[in-house]
Amino acid sequence: ESRAASASYKEINIQWYIPSVAKLSNHTETKVLLLYAYNTNPIKMSDITVFSPTTAFSGHVWIPLARIISLREKLSDLKEQVEILMQGSKSFSTSVPTNFLEQSETLKISPSNKSKMSDVKVHLDEKTEEIAKWCFFEVKALLSVVPALSSPLTEIPFDVTLQSITNLEDMFDLANGCKITEGSLFNWIISLLN
Repeated sequence: ESRAASASYKEINIQWYIPSVAKLSNHTETKVLLLYAYNTNPIKMSDITVFSPTTAFSGHVWIPLARIISLREKLSDLKEQVEILMQGSKSFSTSVPTNFLEQSETLKISPSNKSKMSDVKVHLDEKTEEIAKWCFFEVKALLSVVPALSSPLTEIPFDVTLQSITNLEDMFDLANGCKITEGSLFNWIISLLN
């Protein structure tokens, strides 16, 4: 029982493998390996010899290193823009009655509310929406089985929250893996990997 693998929620786990640069020839573009495993229903696996995965999947994708570095920089810019937009939307609360402001200040301080703030859907301005569409198109192109057929995005494919952008940025952090749990970002990433 203590050695059981379990996932209480739908989740995807991402890990990166960077092969030795010494093995690459001068004419080969440097690529890194994205390793992923996800489940589409909660699972508990205590004996791998009898486990038949109907809702657990894994795979890998080779991705050019230069494109990941470029994407990560753009995702960092996008996250910064989303934080600025969130700060701007908080400033609208100055027109709210004082007693509500005092109440909201108390709410802002509590740790449980900080996590809720990062889950608030952010309304993007035109500039930020263009950065987002570029980032999400690049993610789609990198993860799609047939990247050449990847069409440009006309709309944002998931709810943009500070948490979803942070998760996406973490996903392309080569030094660390990440885990993304159920939600609109999870669903979009899974749709790209299928």
